[in-house]
Amino acid sequence: MSNPLMQPSTLDFQLPDYAALTDDDFARALDAGMAQQMEELDAVATNMDAATAENTLQAWERSGQILSRALNAFWVAKSADTSPERDAIVAEYSPRLAEHTDAIFLNNALYERLRQLQTRRDAGEIVLDTQDSHLLHERLREFRRSGIALPEENKARLRRINAELADLATRFQQHITEGRNAASVLLTQEAELAGLNSAERERARSLAEDGGQDGWLLPLTNTTGQPVLASLTNRDVRRTVYTASITRGLGGEHDTRQLVLDTVALRQERAHLLGFEHHAAYVADDGCARTTENVTAMLRRLSPGVLEIVQREAEALQARFVLDHPDDTFEPWDWEFYAARAAAENAVDADELKPYLEFERVLTRGVFAAATRLYGITFHERPDMVGYTADARVFEVKEETGDVLGAVIIDPFTRPTKQGGAWMTSIVEQSHLLDDKPVVTNTCNFTKPAPGAPSLLTWDNVITLFHEFGHDLHGLLSDVRYPSRSGTAVPQDFVEYPSQVNEIWAWDPTLIEDYAVHHLTGEPMPTSLREALVTTRTEGIGYDTYEKLAAMMLDQSWHTTPASQLPASPGDVESFEAAALKSWDVSFPLVQPRYRTTYFAHIFAGGYSASYYSYLWSEVMDADTVAWIRDNGGLTRDVGDQFRRRLLGPGGSQPVMESYEQFRGSLPDETHLLARIGLG
Repeated sequence: MSNPLMQPSTLDFQLPDYAALTDDDFARALDAGMAQQMEELDAVATNMDAATAENTLQAWERSGQILSRALNAFWVAKSADTSPERDAIVAEYSPRLAEHTDAIFLNNALYERLRQLQTRRDAGEIVLDTQDSHLLHERLREFRRSGIALPEENKARLRRINAELADLATRFQQHITEGRNAASVLLTQEAELAGLNSAERERARSLAEDGGQDGWLLPLTNTTGQPVLASLTNRDVRRTVYTASITRGLGGEHDTRQLVLDTVALRQERAHLLGFEHHAAYVADDGCARTTENVTAMLRRLSPGVLEIVQREAEALQARFVLDHPDDTFEPWDWEFYAARAAAENAVDADELKPYLEFERVLTRGVFAAATRLYGITFHERPDMVGYTADARVFEVKEETGDVLGAVIIDPFTRPTKQGGAWMTSIVEQSHLLDDKPVVTNTCNFTKPAPGAPSLLTWDNVITLFHEFGHDLHGLLSDVRYPSRSGTAVPQDFVEYPSQVNEIWAWDPTLIEDYAVHHLTGEPMPTSLREALVTTRTEGIGYDTYEKLAAMMLDQSWHTTPASQLPASPGDVESFEAAALKSWDVSFPLVQPRYRTTYFAHIFAGGYSASYYSYLWSEVMDADTVAWIRDNGGLTRDVGDQFRRRLLGPGGSQPVMESYEQFRGSLPDETHLLARIGLG
């Protein structure tokens, strides 16, 4: 019983005792947790009493608490600070966890227990309230989507497929994390750093030292585009960085192409077993989109206009480029550099902005302050509590009444052991049934400052921080009975919606006035710079939208293409990618998809396979909501209270589009997104 995960944590908020946890504790708790939950669910399935919400739905939701504690505690720590030992745990347990899930959702006795409850409700023998009825509906649907009706031989094959897919996802994530680190660009001549400021140079030198190398190391982000390209004046260095980015996974020890092919083939086979045309149809059926035809229609409706906008942006940047290089060709590695120069001419120079965007102030006077003004909640750092890494900071969250709402853990800085990107997770899901308060995380990959130096953000970093905190608010403000329906437990093409809405507050003039203050002088950002920032809000929107749209289309192509037409070998992956973009009529060599196939973690290691489109689908609701906010007073408690009560609070406890209509009064109006992009 010395394993801290074997019983509820005695720490505030039930935060795992990371100071005492070992990797062996995680593994042993996973073993015990799976065994415990199977015993508990077997008791539910074999209960001889008539099925009720209490002895069926609630008993299920109370099951597996050791497993939930272990999984939530482990995945947070592993994603943010991996190690060979943690990688080994993932490699061993991912297939076993897939088998555990199959053992639940292919359990005929458990399925029949739920059907008995449904029959009793339909016959009027018992009454289920809205949350009970929705949970019952969703559980039965999960069984059907998991293959409960299949013949036994097909169920056996499905179990093998799910275990193999779990293993492939694990290996893909490990390959791209290691591959990203290996692809970092080492510079040996200080002149090659031209364009970088002193803090960026010192950081690059420190990274090289940490790796036992002489020189300056430029790490890569997980996206195709690299922020450092906006600053580097040496074209050869820019080309080297860009090439390192787009060739990740295309060979060597970190080659991911065979993993991609194996994953796609197995997903298609599973979809066919379950009665779907392809994996994309299987995924769409579980979301707001419902069908791939609806997804395709949305993407094709936007693509011609977006392509036209990005082509116009390219022409404008190329005109600038030829003034410097009249005999050369404008290339992809030149785009971000000349886009930054164009922004600078419009009085928005990234280096001029950074001194006003100090992380701590953006967090407290921007992100936290917006939440306080909207929802009345306040944030109080708890330095006495240990997070999952030394960089992770715990904040207690309180209601306006002073009652404790939950906690949020902030982990902002990049490190070699952290996976790329930014994300939110839940360590404890809010639940009235279990009387649990939510504990959520906010994990980013901002450049860690040199010792003693401030952490200065880019404007994109600011938007990312607000975005991820929108996910945090979805978890913190959840108000549901069942933990499995808490917060962000909503369809994939809905989950990004609240986080995208939260980005609007980064632009709020009253907040900017308070959080955008020079870190040395204390002077607020000049009015001229602040106004220029707002007026250039749509600058580069063609590039931003196109690269995401192209990635969405690439995702759909991988998951709708018949098996007979998929690449026959790893060497065919690049040609498939090029042909896919051409088939969507969006091929534009100057701008690559935000993620190319070989490092597209969202779809080959994360939960966005065939659903990367959800960012755009959610943005339709986001733009529609922003219009409502604008018409209803902006950053006010009334706006926040309505959004909290009708949209954030219900989480996944009722159909999400019902929540949307209750909040907005109608289904989302697409015209607001078209206007935002410049197509209205």
